[in-house]
Amino acid sequence: MKTALFDYELPPELIAQTPASRRDQSRLLVVDRARHTVAHHIFADLPDLIGGRFALFRNNANVIPARLFAQRPTGGRVECFLHQPAGGPNDWWCLLRPGRKLPPGATFARDGYFTATVLEKHEERGYRVAFVTPGRASIVEVAHAIGEVPLPPYIARDPATGSALAPLDRDRYRTVYADRAKSVAVAAPTAGLHFTPEVDSRLTAAGAQFFDVTLHVGLGTFKPIQTDDIEAHQIHREIYEVPAATQAALFSQRGRRLAVGTTSVRTIEDFLRKHEAPAATAVLDEAALFLYPPVEFRGIDALITNFHQPRSTLLCLVAAFLAPGSTGGIAWLHELYAEAIAKRYRFFSYGDAMLIL
Repeated sequence: MKTALFDYELPPELIAQTPASRRDQSRLLVVDRARHTVAHHIFADLPDLIGGRFALFRNNANVIPARLFAQRPTGGRVECFLHQPAGGPNDWWCLLRPGRKLPPGATFARDGYFTATVLEKHEERGYRVAFVTPGRASIVEVAHAIGEVPLPPYIARDPATGSALAPLDRDRYRTVYADRAKSVAVAAPTAGLHFTPEVDSRLTAAGAQFFDVTLHVGLGTFKPIQTDDIEAHQIHREIYEVPAATQAALFSQRGRRLAVGTTSVRTIEDFLRKHEAPAATAVLDEAALFLYPPVEFRGIDALITNFHQPRSTLLCLVAAFLAPGSTGGIAWLHELYAEAIAKRYRFFSYGDAMLIL
């Protein structure tokens, strides 16, 4: 299958640079697969649209403020981006700038917060760095104190004025239900950014239930497919966790299951392909699952998702979900995105959402 099937033209001004004034005031494109219809709403309408018909599965990963700034012993500035644990609690794979000045053995520090030593360089993972922090603090705890939110590359921040938006980004580039103890992601599970405590309360009052998964969303989520054929793309791997209560709900025959975001879908589908029954304890595993047409879905009946980048694995997943077991969802996806563009929906992480029923 050709990757070009998942390409489309997007006017740059539709790439959302800031979130909606209120989380639940973002727009919501509602797609009914059975009726082949489309309707336009706002996210605050979600409880009225689905009531208590679904169990909602969502990714509670918290975004690490993973951009750390420090200095080399010579005084030169260093930008360090934490992106994956590398074994010990304070050993991380990082992206470093300027990398050419930080070979293995080099050091950098932020006075009062950490010192760091570059242990090795890896072609794909970047630089393995060992951090030493005061007391027993983890580098993630330090990052929460002094780090900056790692916004996606398509959200532009002017270095001269971007700091004015830093408090907004720190608040809004994470879900209201993110678990601080699950500070494991360097990118937000963006479909969940639209939820508010009020929306959750209305859903719960209607009889809906919420179940958590944790997917360690990595930088690979932004990597476009660069091969000519979909099948040749080697997708990134991501660690996930499925609590025992969530496993039981996935195997239950009661009610329908709605995934909040593609990260939840990836977790659930990978888990169900490896397990035939729920376990008594949480399952920790790693997903290397690439979902594209004409795949079937084992654990999801409905999906909330944002609008995704051209030639992305996330776009492939959505096309597959529109018409499971066939390739018919590809053409329909183009129709839906064309309508969203015509109606001036806002795209990508800070943009609007789609509900596929």
